[in-house]
Amino acid sequence: MAVLLLILSVITGVFLGKHFGKKEKLAKNLLILSAGFLITICLNEVFPQVYTSGESSNLGIFVIVGVLLQMILEALTKGFEHGHFHHHNEHNILPVALMVGLFVHAFIEGIPLANEQHEISPYLLGIVFHNLPISFILGAFLFNGKKDSKSSSYPSLLIVALFALASPMGMLLGNYFNPNLQPYFLAIVGGIFLHISSVIIFESNKNHNIDWIKIGLVITGVLLALMMHVFHTHPPVTNL
Repeated sequence: MAVLLLILSVITGVFLGKHFGKKEKLAKNLLILSAGFLITICLNEVFPQVYTSGESSNLGIFVIVGVLLQMILEALTKGFEHGHFHHHNEHNILPVALMVGLFVHAFIEGIPLANEQHEISPYLLGIVFHNLPISFILGAFLFNGKKDSKSSSYPSLLIVALFALASPMGMLLGNYFNPNLQPYFLAIVGGIFLHISSVIIFESNKNHNIDWIKIGLVITGVLLALMMHVFHTHPPVTNL
């Protein structure tokens, strides 16, 4: 089920981006909504699991590693993860760099899914919810330009396929890691989530005016994530 949701979230987002890619405001609103959802999942699900795991007290360092790693990946993706639109004929972003950046980003997010106790968890839904707007922008970038020839569509389909399979592949690899490493991978992903969601929320208002639509979207995302948190069964806290 988790693999299916991950793949469908990418395919759905790309499909919407292909057909509605010119509506940048729609993608921005989806991103802001997902940012509220993502930061709530990060603070209510990811970080509690990290800091109640009983592992090393240096886990905060791995959160910082996640933040720095995402900053490096954004040098490749040029901000796809937080809503920077690009057009296929622009030279400031190469499809190969985009493919590598998005693949690594999604692959790392998939690793902690291997040790999730529930088939559908808030963490999984956080990834799915975040995949939709990213895939929307990806679909707009790859398919919403001029008429695509068959020769130009094959690399685009390859990028979509790799992005869709990245998290499932990370999940598969995670089965071969020592379960005790789970908090460290979660800490890295928590840093990634924290960076992406905060950039989306604070970058979306350039004039620093009160934007009630943005505030409403963030609150809606937060409430959706809190619903997942309330109805999700959590494992007992480890005594430190």
